[in-house]
Amino acid sequence: MTDLKAKPFYLQDEDIEWVNQTLAGMTLDEKVGQLFCLIAYTSEEEQLRSLARDVKAGGVMCRPMPTAEAVDTIRILQENAKIPMLISANLEAGGNGIAVEGTRVGSHMQIAATDDDSLAYKAGAVCGREGAAVGANWGFAPIIDIDYNFRNPITNTRTFGSDPERVRRMGAAYAKGMQEHGVAASVKHFPGDGVDELDQHLAISINGLSTAEWDQTYGKAYEHAIEEGALTVMIGHIMQPAYSRHFNPAITDEELLPASLSYDLTTRLLKEKLGFNGLVVTDASSMAGMVIPMHRSKAVPQAIAAGCDMFLFTRNMEEDLAYMKQGIEDGTVAPERLEDALRKILALKASLGLHRKQKDGTLIPDLETAKQVLAAEEHKAWAQEITARSITLVKEEAGVLPLSPAKHRRVLLYPLQSGQSYFAAAADTSITAFKQRLEQKGFEVEQFNPSKGMEGLLKAYQDYVDQYDVILYVATLATKSNQTTVRIEWAQPMGADVPVFQAEIPTVFISLENPYHLLDVPRVKTFINTYGTSEIVLQELVDKLTGNSEFKGVSPVDPFCGRWDARI
Repeated sequence: MTDLKAKPFYLQDEDIEWVNQTLAGMTLDEKVGQLFCLIAYTSEEEQLRSLARDVKAGGVMCRPMPTAEAVDTIRILQENAKIPMLISANLEAGGNGIAVEGTRVGSHMQIAATDDDSLAYKAGAVCGREGAAVGANWGFAPIIDIDYNFRNPITNTRTFGSDPERVRRMGAAYAKGMQEHGVAASVKHFPGDGVDELDQHLAISINGLSTAEWDQTYGKAYEHAIEEGALTVMIGHIMQPAYSRHFNPAITDEELLPASLSYDLTTRLLKEKLGFNGLVVTDASSMAGMVIPMHRSKAVPQAIAAGCDMFLFTRNMEEDLAYMKQGIEDGTVAPERLEDALRKILALKASLGLHRKQKDGTLIPDLETAKQVLAAEEHKAWAQEITARSITLVKEEAGVLPLSPAKHRRVLLYPLQSGQSYFAAAADTSITAFKQRLEQKGFEVEQFNPSKGMEGLLKAYQDYVDQYDVILYVATLATKSNQTTVRIEWAQPMGADVPVFQAEIPTVFISLENPYHLLDVPRVKTFINTYGTSEIVLQELVDKLTGNSEFKGVSPVDPFCGRWDARI
């Protein structure tokens, strides 16, 4: 039985009494509902009431909404819940993870490029303050995956980079900042993403490190987060074959399971070997990585049987609730495992004081207070500092920077764009905003349009040399789910926008998102990474390009992708 007085809950006797009494009074349907953290896209009142009253969900995750809608959503949920609800959000980059007017502090990799742990703490603090202001009490962050594989399509700028020590330090600092302001952190995605090049949204990802390698990298990151008091851990649909075989030497390849369904990884490795005593939640159960291994009717209760305490989302809510209930009734989820999971869910709520807030009427967020906290001046100043210290000049051709209208007035701009992602800012307007900022500085900026000609009919090479003083590439290709690569797709005909004029025209490549584009443009001589797209980034970027501010960022990854020619 979990010791609720110990780390990370530290409950007092009266809190434990509330946990025990609440659990003792729950019906089977209430127990089933408490195991689920569902999702709220809108503030549609009837639907939200049903989640609280009928489903009796233990928690709900909110996608980003306007502040008033977020406050209203959480008010409806908490007013209709018999047991106070966990309200979660993807607070990976700032308070804008739940309220669109919130502060976007910056991606994890942007923070890592400052190499300053105090800024990781401040980023977490912004998430905690702004999340709590609208009624959130649980943040699905920080990400302590390690970006070992530059081909991985989903980790990328969402991580603190490829240095395990930096990931370890910054992950714990971020979690501390969040939790000190009333929002439980959820370090993710155990046992660790970033080793292979698969996305668990689309397939079962594999962490292929040996047990010794894992212990010295991911293991140390999780040990430190646990020691520092992280309240929850999110379990990925990620295999760790070495540890599965360590605990079960007879296991076959066919029997290997992702951690979300694996007793060996979730209970034996995380809970027993690493000593994690807090709440364990699955990653989204709609992901292919969880759906692939077994029939859904078995997988739903198996996640709890394996050691997960909460089940995130559903594919079909009515069906998954029925599968969970059946798994409890047929013994797939043993009574003692069910009780332990429910005690941890209630203990997390108690550790956050939700039962006391419900009793004294302070559980419901206040819109006017939220407006004062969101995008507070201090938060914007921290975001500005992170941005100013993170933009990285990866390599530089002598004599090109700084840019000035006197020397580089005629600019040819090549946009390399992608669409919007849950995990990165919209790219659609950033090129236009960047172009306008340059023009305000006195540059004449022409955006490249591919010629319609083929061999023998293209615009003369010398015409480009005569007409432009500098070429700027700006890429906004962002990491996002449901894709398998983050690579440049060049324009037709015949790669019309490939960098071919750099021998004669100074060429600068700027990546606003993916830090690994030197893989596709290895011979570009001046290359800049910003690790994110925002108005603050564009402002700081133009200041640095024109010499009004220094480049201070230190790359948290190998931007050369291991290529010798990219360093030329």
